[in-house]
Amino acid sequence: MARKFLIRTFGCQMNEHDSERLAGVLEAAGLEGTTRLEDADVVVLNTCTIRENADNRLYGNLGQLKRLKETRPAMQLVVAGCMAQKDRGLIQERAPHVDVVLGTHNTAHVADLLSRAASEGPQLEILEESEAFPSALPARRNTPWSAWLTIQIGCDNTCAFCIVPAVRGAEISRPFADIVAETESLAANGAVEVTLLGQNVNSYGRDITRRRPLFADLLRAVGAVAGIRRVRYTSPHPKDLRPETIASMAETEAVCEHLHLPLQSGSDRVLASMHRGYTAQRYLDRLAGARAAVPDLAVTTDVIVGFPGETDDDFERTLEVVAEAAYDSAYTFVFSPRPGTEAAGFTDRFVDPAVVADRFERLTTTVERSAARRHAARVGLVEEVLIEGPSKKDPAVLSGRTRQNKLVHLAGGPLAPGTFADVRITDAAAHYLRGELVTVTARPRHKTRIPVAAV
Repeated sequence: MARKFLIRTFGCQMNEHDSERLAGVLEAAGLEGTTRLEDADVVVLNTCTIRENADNRLYGNLGQLKRLKETRPAMQLVVAGCMAQKDRGLIQERAPHVDVVLGTHNTAHVADLLSRAASEGPQLEILEESEAFPSALPARRNTPWSAWLTIQIGCDNTCAFCIVPAVRGAEISRPFADIVAETESLAANGAVEVTLLGQNVNSYGRDITRRRPLFADLLRAVGAVAGIRRVRYTSPHPKDLRPETIASMAETEAVCEHLHLPLQSGSDRVLASMHRGYTAQRYLDRLAGARAAVPDLAVTTDVIVGFPGETDDDFERTLEVVAEAAYDSAYTFVFSPRPGTEAAGFTDRFVDPAVVADRFERLTTTVERSAARRHAARVGLVEEVLIEGPSKKDPAVLSGRTRQNKLVHLAGGPLAPGTFADVRITDAAAHYLRGELVTVTARPRHKTRIPVAAV
């Protein structure tokens, strides 16, 4: 009987895709996936290190698994991903029951390391750069109709709060033709939606050539692949958002009307301290240009509250920019000092936690106000929804996503995951929409749609 593995993934879409690669490598080695912890012979924790509580989550999980391993000594534990790349031998010092620690650059070795651990004891392997692009590895996709597509690894930015360059390495762009070829392969195997992944996705190609904006060309090429009805990308950097990229979004039928554009702060002083490379006004100008070019564009963002040295005035500037931007939704974070980052050393400027908590609540209120208004404006519209399956909270309700990446709930019916349906929006909340089925669609709707009234 084949051994079984279970993978728990923490963090971003890049980690989700890395977990698909880990699963593909393990399956190629003869193991079978399972969703039941009690059936797993191998448990892989694919870790994140962006926030401070990532450490607590990892070691909390390892503590629980230690008790399970005491009853099942043959079970093997693997810690992979960004936390492994950062902490290295510290993981096995704190949790000696871990069998394998491997970083972000050696996913291909997971099966070999497990085999060696079984005969030689715990294994630690951290490489400083990738031997091959992750796309060279097999992958077990979680959904046949939607796929992650890595176009770039690493990051060359120096954001003061971010540990990613240290654990993911320098930017490396994947060859253009390889990306298009994988898109064609995904479409041939049933994918109708692809999401282009990179740590700084719209800087794609600058390590290959500076002669032209390759990312804009890539959006057009991927969007032209037969069978691909939706193209998304994440995450771009505002300083690298070029007019050519916006033009390709507007002109390429398959590219969705959704832009995730991280703000981080609305204070020019804080943005400079973060090393973000833009001002609040420059950010707003680029956002306005995107909205002018792409009708019905949904915009989401990231904002950090309590960055070291953030004053009341700095925070008020952030609230003003967030209100003016009128986001559809936002990921809001309390600053978390990560060892190895510049901002972790700003200890004399850390903001009082009580002040940060109050600011975070005020920011959340501002974001949800604009989100609720923008969602309410969609009531009565007919949206093309890609059905993802039953709602996690109510199996009698189906859930899916619009082209704007808005979550829609509708009464359940005989609609298989991966089906496109026209849905009339009947109700709206800050974080989701509700609707009723109009018809199942065989063809994509035209990109030009009724614009939402200004809110």
